[in-house]
Amino acid sequence: MAERKRILLRLDPAVYEAIAKWAADDLRSVNAQLEYALRLALRGVGRDVRRAGREGPGRSEQNERDDSDERQ
Repeated sequence: MAERKRILLRLDPAVYEAIAKWAADDLRSVNAQLEYALRLALRGVGRDVRRAGREGPGRSEQNERDDSDERQ
């Protein structure tokens, strides 16, 4: 398994508290909740990713569809 990336993230205290409450409601850690929220946001803009570094259906599949549309 690929090593997970570590980042330093500065948050407004109110944002942190809201995420912490959301995480508690979903029985997740704050870290897991942040990753969940980021994945939701990525999916929302068409940049879905899969676990373990596998390329998700986001940009590559869209590019393949665009390429096939141009050929027709």
